[in-house]
Amino acid sequence: MRRFVMPLLWPVITGILLAVVLLDQFPQLLGKPAPETTSPPAATATPAADTASRAAPQLREAAPMKRGEGPVSYSSAVAEAAPAVVNVYSSRVVQREQHPLMSDPFFRQFFGKDMPRRQRLLSSLGSGVIVSDEGYILTNNHVIQGADQIQVALRDGRETLATLVGTDPDSDLAVLKIDLDNLPVIRLADSEKIAVGDVSLAIGNPFGVGQTVTMGIISATGRNHLGLSAYEDFIQTDAAINPGNSGGALVNARGALVGINTAIFSRSGGSQGIGFAIPTNLAREILRQIITHGRVIRGWLGIEAQEITPNLATSFGLKAAQGVVISSVLPNGPGDKAGLQPGDIMTAIDGKPILDPRVAMADIAEIKPGTQLPVTIIRGGERRTVTIEVGERPIPSQKNPSG
Repeated sequence: MRRFVMPLLWPVITGILLAVVLLDQFPQLLGKPAPETTSPPAATATPAADTASRAAPQLREAAPMKRGEGPVSYSSAVAEAAPAVVNVYSSRVVQREQHPLMSDPFFRQFFGKDMPRRQRLLSSLGSGVIVSDEGYILTNNHVIQGADQIQVALRDGRETLATLVGTDPDSDLAVLKIDLDNLPVIRLADSEKIAVGDVSLAIGNPFGVGQTVTMGIISATGRNHLGLSAYEDFIQTDAAINPGNSGGALVNARGALVGINTAIFSRSGGSQGIGFAIPTNLAREILRQIITHGRVIRGWLGIEAQEITPNLATSFGLKAAQGVVISSVLPNGPGDKAGLQPGDIMTAIDGKPILDPRVAMADIAEIKPGTQLPVTIIRGGERRTVTIEVGERPIPSQKNPSG
């Protein structure tokens, strides 16, 4: 009997032992929770580490951009502004001798006053912006300067001759007028509210290829000392501006006018990402004055001045290079009548220190002619105050000082 039971007993005992080992290592087989594994205790933060953790900067994390978020098109801005941007064609007739030799005095003596001449038609191309229902158009003075005839072409295909209302060479602006019905008019933005980095769109007719839109950003505001005009307060943009864009519109992302495209900085003649526009706030005031008075009225002192350099400041015995040196005084001008003399150092206007000659010039221009203006000067090392009756700046075609 035992001989038959022993062979069956060993597999049973082996199975029981194997089951005991498995249940000991894997208690979850009986529904019991697994034993917790032990791990080294977490390191206790030292005071220095805790302080460093609190001093970590709180960064502003950007929220994930949603699909379709952000500017993908400026077509609505272009549709708003582009119809009000026009092409301006100006032409003038010049007299020219029949032969180049006629410019030589030796040959001219044989013909006298009856030299054969021929006429030549010179034309130029630019852009303009319709700014009122009455048909007033802003453009650059250099676009229409000397023109005998000015033609305006609208985006809708209409063409008409324009009347020159007035010009302001000091700011390089001109005002035209056309007589058409149902004119598209652009909205004027407050140029004081634009900021570097704002999107800008330049609309015009570059090289005569047709109305074109280019995009960029506002690169800078208040640019001056460029030598482009007497009164400079330009918006700088990298939107491509090329020949033919002059007088066109610089608009924001909503299609409102922020400036009149005027000039580019270029070594090749083409756009290199540095363009300049006259701000709308300045253009608006010039438009108002030209329509109201036929000209722009600016204050004027009748002097010519130059900036004080450190060397000049030393030679005059000044502690700082501040103010301007009067280099010449126009006879019978406002400054001359008030007793100003060449060599006087002007340090303040109406109590405001002069830090930049061009800024001072712009401040004087905004003063109404006839105003009694106190000016602080230094003469012979002595500081004194002189009262000047502000005059009206003569038209730029006349030779006049810059102050």
